[in-house]
Amino acid sequence: MSARGAPPARRSRTILRMANRTLRLVVVAAPGDPVRAALAALPAGVETSVGATAAELAAAAPEAEVVYYCSGGKAVLPELWPRLRRLRWLASRPTGVDGLVFPELAASDVVLTNSRGAFSQALAEWVLAAVLFFAKDLRRLVKSQEAGAWDVFEPRLLSAATAGIVGLGDIGRACAALLRAAGLRTLGLRRGAGGGASGADELLGPAALPELLARSDYVVLALPLTPETRHLIGAPALRQMRPGAVLVNVGRGALIDEPALVDALREGRLRGAALDVFEKEPLPAGHPFFALPSVLLSPHSADQVQGWREQAHAAFLLNLDRYRAGQPLTNVVDTARGY
Repeated sequence: MSARGAPPARRSRTILRMANRTLRLVVVAAPGDPVRAALAALPAGVETSVGATAAELAAAAPEAEVVYYCSGGKAVLPELWPRLRRLRWLASRPTGVDGLVFPELAASDVVLTNSRGAFSQALAEWVLAAVLFFAKDLRRLVKSQEAGAWDVFEPRLLSAATAGIVGLGDIGRACAALLRAAGLRTLGLRRGAGGGASGADELLGPAALPELLARSDYVVLALPLTPETRHLIGAPALRQMRPGAVLVNVGRGALIDEPALVDALREGRLRGAALDVFEKEPLPAGHPFFALPSVLLSPHSADQVQGWREQAHAAFLLNLDRYRAGQPLTNVVDTARGY
């Protein structure tokens, strides 16, 4: 039975050794994506076709064993799916795969991987910067300087604060490490409260979200988007947060009910929000977040530090070597859970 025909229950992370045969690789990348130039350095024995649309890739799809999704519309994958008869591995450069997993892929035995870990340090540094932005009221300092005003006030001490991190994957653990090093006490929440290094001072189970919200001066969202986590932070959760707390989101935009957050900020129940991701991107012109002085807004670029594409591409190349050697792939995504 072919790989595409095997039932999902028999799915395996191990790929049979390829020996010396040619590997057919399809790369989905927007026209200006630098990965196109990097493909010239792929190892011998890899035959590559690159495009941004299903029409551009249709001819190469039937022979492709591997698809490497980098950029462009994610709709190209379900459009190509009927032609991808030999597909065994789908590699996603983005870490978040919500919107990338469609029913036919989830029901198949095709292995999906992402770039987990490639962006964790950059996002953790942005989270620390956001915490400092509010603790030291950097917006007030800049405005006072621009106005030529000698405006004395009392900034806040990080060592007197608690950060609650919702989601302790690679990103959440990196956030916990930096925040602890800066002096904050850290609470961590993940699906399973037992076993494994969490990086947080105190580990809580998923049922303890209200407790984490009530105890935290800074709430950091580092979760994937799944049906269970969509709008996890809505009006009820926002009411459970400590008055004057700050919400930081480096997970996915739809983790937050944005209208409910706007209401909480306008009413002054929260001190602020630092947001790198949004339910609709780019954020529509005139959105309330642009005008709220209590919002620190990043255009989904917190992880796009110098060399970010190269770092993610390096993770793909390591997995490509493993695939060709018949070794288990790393960063495998559970398509049923969405992460």
